[in-house]
Parts: sequence; C-alpha cells; structure tokens
Amino acid sequence: MNEEAREVSKKVAAIEDIVEVRESGPLQQLLANQAAWITIAVIIIGIVMAVLSSAFLTRNNLFNITRNLSFVGIMALGMTPVIITAGIDLSVGSVMGISGIILGLVLGAQQPLWLGITMALFTALLVGALNGFLIAYVRLNPFVVTLGMLSLARSQAIVFSNNKMLFDFGPQSDAFLALGGGRTFGIPNSVIAMVVLGLIIWFFMRFTAWGQYVYAVGGNEEAARLTGVPIRWIKMSVYMLAGLMAGVAAVFMVGWLGAVTNALGTGDELRVIAATVIGGANLLGGAGSAYGAIIGAVLIEEIRNALILAGVDAFWQGTFVGAFIIFAVLLERIRNYRKS
Repeated sequence: MNEEAREVSKKVAAIEDIVEVRESGPLQQLLANQAAWITIAVIIIGIVMAVLSSAFLTRNNLFNITRNLSFVGIMALGMTPVIITAGIDLSVGSVMGISGIILGLVLGAQQPLWLGITMALFTALLVGALNGFLIAYVRLNPFVVTLGMLSLARSQAIVFSNNKMLFDFGPQSDAFLALGGGRTFGIPNSVIAMVVLGLIIWFFMRFTAWGQYVYAVGGNEEAARLTGVPIRWIKMSVYMLAGLMAGVAAVFMVGWLGAVTNALGTGDELRVIAATVIGGANLLGGAGSAYGAIIGAVLIEEIRNALILAGVDAFWQGTFVGAFIIFAVLLERIRNYRKS
C-alpha cells in the first residue's frame, strides 16, 4: 500500500511540475521557449533578405507573406493543443477541403452568407468530433484515425462537389469575397482573424483549467487521470478545436481564391504540423504554445518567400522546410537532455 501511495505521489508531482513550468516567470519562459529562438531566426532572415532584395520589404510582398501564412497559422493554432496532448491530426487539410465545398454549395444554393459559414464550421467541427470520439472513447490510434479521415473527408468533398469547381456564391458573393479575401486598414482579414484566434487560444491555454488539463494530459496522462482530469473529454475537445480551425481557414481561403475545388487544402496538413513543431510543440506531448504555432507559420512562409526572391527552384522549398523541422526536433532533444 505504501509503495502504491509513493507511486501516486510521484505522478501527482509530475502534474505539479507541469503547472510550475506554465507559471514560471516571463524571462525563464523566454529563455526556455523554442518559439523565442525561432522568432530570432525570423528576424535574422528578414534582415538578410532586406539587404539582399529590395522587393522583400515592399508593401505588396509583406501583404502576400502575411496573407499566405495566415491560413496555415490558423490551422496550426488548432493543431497545437492536439500535439500537446501527444496526439496528431493528419486530416486538417481534408477538413479544410470538405468545409470549403460545403460553404460553396450552400452559398451557391442562394442561401444567406451566415448560413453558409455556419454550415462550413459545423462540418469541420463534426469531423473533429468524430476524430476525437474514436481516439478518446474508442481508444484508436490518432495517427490511424486521422489518416483514415484524411482520405474519407477528401472523398466526400469530391462526392458533394461532383468533382466540379464551385465559383457561384449567390447574391452575397461580393460580401463573402470582401470578408474572406478583403483587408481592414490594409491588413488581410485572415491575418486579423489569426491574431484574434491566437489571443483567444493563448488565454485559454494559459489561464483556464482546460489549458492546464491539456498540458497535464500530454505531460503525464496517467498522473492526470489520477488527479481527476477528464482525459477523454480533453482529448476529444482538442480534435474538435483542430477541426474548427480548419473550417475557419477554409472560409478565408475560399473568400480569397473566389472559388473552391475538392483539392482545397491538399498537403496543408504537413505544413500545419511543420509550423507547430518548428514553433516548439513537442511531438511527445506536454509542450507547445499559440504564439509558437504562429511564429512557426511565419518562418515557413518567410523561407518560401525568400527562396522565390532569391531565384531558387521552387522544388527546393520542401528541403529547407524539412531541414528546419529536423533541426527543431533536434533542438528539443538537446534541451530535454540538458534538463535530465
């Protein structure tokens, strides 16, 4: 009995360690946070590109960079809690695709704009809930479930769209295009949405019990269970959030493109996971932040843009992004080794 009590005490201490990390001082968090070092890398690359290319800091180029990164950034915000719980969601690109198709079909049927957006977000949330239910309650492997959903959602997008491009958004087409692809005070609306959503998710991750539970589940699931954390609900909620963020990104992406096909979001799951990991999320769970998700997306798009301006073949983009992912994981391994 004493041995069991000591074991429980150790696991409870693990929860306390996680909370202590979250409540450490700003300077300590800055020095220990991978996102801070990625921010430095973003600044250095920006300075170098500003010197090498006069086009880098132009208004149009900065507008393109921020707009392009916002779609991945929004989805990375949803992916972050999933990875913090030691999960993975490979279906977000397909969720974006089917949400965009539903949006196009509803608006094309002459329905109100609010209904089209609501149906798109509901579809994304429903897919996320299905992922979460199978993973949390049926206890299936997250990789297998979301890999299957990647194919299933993409197939349904083809079925619903009849494999056709949708570009007729009904009488509210102008309002929708202005919302999704427009700008406010010169800033793309999708970027504003990314920042607002980032602040909301940061607040929930930092100051609510839900956020503490998410970190606890990823840090030591068994200890979290012993302390009364609703493990299954937390897991289901993070996959629902990931789906919802993919739906939000779909609304802005379709508004910007002015049309939607069933190929929308193809391959984006890799960029989203890359942004999250580069920003400091640990694939083993227990670490990650909303800011890290956004700054990771910034770095990926900055690299892509820099390669284009430097005249580097576009086929090399994946090489550089992949190298940064490996470097980010290696950096995390080194940091963990030093702690131990």
